[in-house]
Amino acid sequence: MKSLFDTVSKECSKVVTHSYSTSFSIATKLLAPSIRQDIYNIYGFVRFADEIVDTFHDYDKAILFKKFQGDMYDAIEHKISLNPILNSFQETVHNYNIDAHLYESFMDSMEKDLHKSNYLTQEEYKAYIYGSADVVGLMCLKVFVKGDLEMYENLKEDAMRLGSAFQKVNFLRDLKADCEDLERSYFPEADLTRLDESTKASIISEIDADFQAGLRGISMLPVEAKLGVYTAYIYYSKLLQKLKNTPSLEIKNRRIRVPNYQKASLLAKSYISCRFNLV
Repeated sequence: MKSLFDTVSKECSKVVTHSYSTSFSIATKLLAPSIRQDIYNIYGFVRFADEIVDTFHDYDKAILFKKFQGDMYDAIEHKISLNPILNSFQETVHNYNIDAHLYESFMDSMEKDLHKSNYLTQEEYKAYIYGSADVVGLMCLKVFVKGDLEMYENLKEDAMRLGSAFQKVNFLRDLKADCEDLERSYFPEADLTRLDESTKASIISEIDADFQAGLRGISMLPVEAKLGVYTAYIYYSKLLQKLKNTPSLEIKNRRIRVPNYQKASLLAKSYISCRFNLV
């Protein structure tokens, strides 16, 4: 029966989430059960696409990406895929009427990573951020509001800003790997091979503004989503604070992270804030 295959597919998306991201996995567990699986489904899809362009160095990435993209379209059209990650993703797409523009924009940005190394203008940078992060936030928002189009439109801009903030923190945290291993530079008008304090401060100021807008949106989320999203916000805010306090040259030479014991403390803080309506 396909129902059993669907169950296995969803479990695969859950395993992908838990395996690839401890922090995102923790945040997703704090979502209400009614929406949790669909966020696993979205994460599994975006994680696999990202892995193709970032890590499969011994294979023809372009061929793999095109195959994955074609399988994505087939899965959504026929409502089934033998790729369990795509099978679970297509179900979420149909259940929440996720716009094709969102996952197509995501795939466009991922494809850029196959051939584009530097983003030299604000226009290129913003377009990449929109496709790689903002639309992921919007796909998740579709799930969070459970079909409430008015709420979706009201929270849309803030969800995009939060997605942008998360992505930019990732860029700054992963500076060493992006520059040295993948030979990429996302921030325009910045020589990241010689990151200085002035450039770092400018980038962090931009991220702070995105976080402020994102927090405004979190405060208006349905209760089923608020704790999970706020926990992710708290974690990334802590990571940004650590990046602020780390000398620019050190950011270039090592990956900054939040230790597990601090994550536990942040989780407790998030719970208390949401439990007493402080968000």
